[in-house]
Amino acid sequence: MKDSNRPSKNALYYYVAGIIIILIINTIITPMFFKPHVQEVTYTNFLKMVDEGKASKVEINQNRIALLCKDSDGKENIYVTGRVDDPELVNRLVKANVEFSQVVPREESPIAKFFNNWIFPFLLFIVIGQLIMRFLGPKLGGGGNMMSFGKSNAKVYIEAQTGKTFKDVAGQDEAKEALQEIVSFLHNPAKYNDIGATMPKGVLLVGPPGTGKTLLAKAVAGEAKVPFFSISGSEFIEMFVGMGAARVRDLFKQAQEKAPCIVFIDEIDAIGKKRDNGSFGSNDEREQTLNQLLSEMDGFDGSKGVIILAATNRPEVLDKALLRPGRFDRRVPVELPDLQGREAILKVHSHDVRMSPNVDFHTIALATSGASGAELANIVNEAALRAVRMGRREVIQEDLEESVEVVIAGAQRKGAVISPEEKKIIAYHEIGHALVAARQTESAPVHKITIIPRTSGALGYTMQVDTQEKVLMTKEELFNKIVTLTGGRSAEEVVFSKVTSGASNDIEQATKLARAMITRFGMTDEFDMVALETVNNAYLSGDTSLACAPETAARIDSAVFEVVKEAHEEARRILMSNREKLDELAAYLLKKETITGDEFMAILNGRDPEGPVTVDAEVVASEDAGQSAPQAG
Repeated sequence: MKDSNRPSKNALYYYVAGIIIILIINTIITPMFFKPHVQEVTYTNFLKMVDEGKASKVEINQNRIALLCKDSDGKENIYVTGRVDDPELVNRLVKANVEFSQVVPREESPIAKFFNNWIFPFLLFIVIGQLIMRFLGPKLGGGGNMMSFGKSNAKVYIEAQTGKTFKDVAGQDEAKEALQEIVSFLHNPAKYNDIGATMPKGVLLVGPPGTGKTLLAKAVAGEAKVPFFSISGSEFIEMFVGMGAARVRDLFKQAQEKAPCIVFIDEIDAIGKKRDNGSFGSNDEREQTLNQLLSEMDGFDGSKGVIILAATNRPEVLDKALLRPGRFDRRVPVELPDLQGREAILKVHSHDVRMSPNVDFHTIALATSGASGAELANIVNEAALRAVRMGRREVIQEDLEESVEVVIAGAQRKGAVISPEEKKIIAYHEIGHALVAARQTESAPVHKITIIPRTSGALGYTMQVDTQEKVLMTKEELFNKIVTLTGGRSAEEVVFSKVTSGASNDIEQATKLARAMITRFGMTDEFDMVALETVNNAYLSGDTSLACAPETAARIDSAVFEVVKEAHEEARRILMSNREKLDELAAYLLKKETITGDEFMAILNGRDPEGPVTVDAEVVASEDAGQSAPQAG
């Protein structure tokens, strides 16, 4: 809500413009019209005019003498000369019958002098300070008030404003079940107090970005019909040491006044990082804020109905004192949704979108393995935008499938110019991926192949879609996936006897997967079940770091070389034994630019790709589930 007492920017502009106009009128325009004409003369000419009787009035000042005389037309003129020590001047003026006087210096009143020297500068300083704080106050975190640096910036949502319930959250059934107890306590705390049970003071929501942690917190407040305080961890950190701690105190004071309520701190890792004793990298403001938060969580009474919810995707960096019982007692994982959860999320986000009755959300959920709720919402929105661009009034299956590709690989680069020779290499590269995947028994079925460039930099890609959800992968499945990744480069070698830079992404993925098999999954006889690598920021980048001696690291590199090399040789063997199909499929892809998995399998099994689709039981049986992923060329 805007501050009604705050002057608008336009009003301030008018004030400044008005002051400038008044100054110009007083200093330039007014003197031009009202100031009499003044001429400077020598003292000799002044005495001459007095002796000749031309002077009518003389005014003697401390440093100059002014003479008023009339000309023959009756017009008065003023002449000015410097004052000279002349004892006979008074006699001359009396003799010439000229009215004269000497200006007496006016002494300023002591009260006026005190006001001008002390009161007026102080008032001017206050006015300027208030104007500065009105404009800079919000940026410094005080809401425009000079004395409100320690005030909390928490946004308060009441039931009508939140508008979120558990019905708006899909794909997180376990998290909702864990939070349902919080809602029950806020509705009927006496039921828990009778048996002597106490609710957790704090609940920590942990999960990757986009999985719905903030939405879950709002849904809890909406279900419980209690006030909802929301603030980000970074808002506690201020430029002045101690301001963050003051804001923590103010936040908990507001929360206790409005109990029962929910306080939600998003990205709590901004203030809750582990404290260290090192002199470098320490942050006094952050540590003081964390200490104040720990103190407040110990001091308030959870039985009054104040529940602290916090969210983070970096739980490993949080201070242990923050996670001990009595503070954040409960940790609720908010993981990436499974197949059933993704399908439910797609349906929730399509409620307000006009969908065709023939849309199959299950197929889209299969193709989006590993997608978060935010990404699925983006897919639905991209599909709606595409339907508008295509001139349709509802979203069809094709729009959703294309939006999945847009999110994964980017939009199509229809204007990209690729030479026929390079286009041929790209076609063989992508068919190499697909053919190797199809000829293996532990690999996901091919869903789509295209050689149309995408804005992500991919010149083409092969998409594989699982027939069912998989949570475990065997050593054979992982190795076959590496074989599939090397199929593109192998096709270039078999057909053109040369290699290109188009396999850079394939090489990166294959190497990363082979290293994980050795260092984290224990899938080699040499290292057995020894963990040689740790995962950092599992919910964010997933970067890894070796935890072994340099000699062991060298042996790991050798083992990775062997795995990738063996997979590369297997891919070459498959392609060389299917060389005729490789040429036939590449020619068809060059002609169509984009082909479906059904068309691919039809040619591979010797059928007409343009004819009716039939199901080959033997082929279906060979297409066991693997991990869905596009193979970028």
